[in-house]
Amino acid sequence: MQDKCGIVGAYSENGEVSGQIYYGLYALQHRGQESAGISTYDGKDMSTYKGMGLVCDVFNDGNFEGLKGNKGIGHVRYSTTGKSLIENSQPFISEYESGHIAIAHNGDILNSMQLRKELESEGRIFYSTTDSEVICHLLIKEYSETGDIVRAIQNISEKLKGSYSLAILINDDLIVVRDPMGIKPLALGKTDHTIIAASESVAFDVIGAEKIRDVEPGEILIINDELKSYSMPGKGNTPRSHCMFEYVYFARPDSILDGRNVYDVRLNIGKYLYREHDVEADMVMPVPDSAITAAIGYSRESGLTYGEGLIKNRYVGRTFIMPTQEDRETSVKLKMNPIRSELEGKRIILVDDSVVRGTTSKALVDVLRKAGAKEIHLRVGCPPIISPCYYGIAMATKKELIASDKDVKEIERVLGVDSLGYLSIESLIKCIGIEKEQLCTGCLTGEYPTELPENIEEYEADHCC
Repeated sequence: MQDKCGIVGAYSENGEVSGQIYYGLYALQHRGQESAGISTYDGKDMSTYKGMGLVCDVFNDGNFEGLKGNKGIGHVRYSTTGKSLIENSQPFISEYESGHIAIAHNGDILNSMQLRKELESEGRIFYSTTDSEVICHLLIKEYSETGDIVRAIQNISEKLKGSYSLAILINDDLIVVRDPMGIKPLALGKTDHTIIAASESVAFDVIGAEKIRDVEPGEILIINDELKSYSMPGKGNTPRSHCMFEYVYFARPDSILDGRNVYDVRLNIGKYLYREHDVEADMVMPVPDSAITAAIGYSRESGLTYGEGLIKNRYVGRTFIMPTQEDRETSVKLKMNPIRSELEGKRIILVDDSVVRGTTSKALVDVLRKAGAKEIHLRVGCPPIISPCYYGIAMATKKELIASDKDVKEIERVLGVDSLGYLSIESLIKCIGIEKEQLCTGCLTGEYPTELPENIEEYEADHCC
């Protein structure tokens, strides 16, 4: 599974912002590895540089140094809408009669295909296949008609169905926006001379900025010498629906999301896993790196030794992008190498953050068995995933989800583990510390915070890996 993108927006009273945006994107690299880009504005001209690959590859010759201006936005991308092509990289740039606009988007617009067809019928031309360009066209259209950028954003918010955190550079204005449900995270920080917004607070830490607060769901912020806050229509009446997977897996553990310390959430997940699924064993070990914190929590609560049985090769591409099942299984072996001396003859509690298709889990279990593990008890920090996500997480289609048509005992047999325990939804909610009514748990329950498109099968085929 992959989250779609990370965004940064920065304004400085008296200096260039491209370097700060660059380091902010570097800190958000985990949110997208396909492309990276930065746009800046110097009071006269908008400059953009973007390319395919990691932040350090795209800007490997200090290319951001040529991006002049005291305000700008940046983006790292993983595609859920639109293929992995340079045309779909962001920030997305467009010219219109009054100047230039650049947009960086994290999220997924469920009705983007319908909106795109309507815009095309009006004669508007698209150069990419992303829903971010749909937002761009809608914004230009509304802004041209109203002459008021805030009203334009308020108007298009009533048309967009789905999730979106946005950083917008439109001529002399830097604007950040969070959708009314707050599905995707967005936070605000500052240094002595710079205000910065980013998908996660870790982007502030790297540049020495202090987190001020989270951008509120349904909030529009214009960032200049002072912050001006505006609300979307119905902001107070729209239930919040924060993505629970940000806490389980996507966000960095050193981030703070909507007032919750992600590291503490994951420690609690491990503790509750032990309380719900205790078993006699010799050692607790994580699937590195995303389950390390939960495994530490399990170890502390149980009193069992924490150990490393798998060493991760961090220079291998992610297994989910491999084209065939055989390739994915080979990639797992390249990515995770067992330490036989730690495993041989041991009863292992293997902690993972989630199980989606089950193919990676099964391959890992095979690796551990061959390394001599006597027993393998899999503990999963996320309840069974039974439905796809439609809000910006590239996830398998429903028929590929191992838990969509199998119970725990069946999954246990497929994976080849001695026992399998999932964290319950009730415990997950306690660990996060946000009321169930304010969390999106659609992939766990099949109950979504928005109405789904009628052509959901077509949408699913286009958006899922």
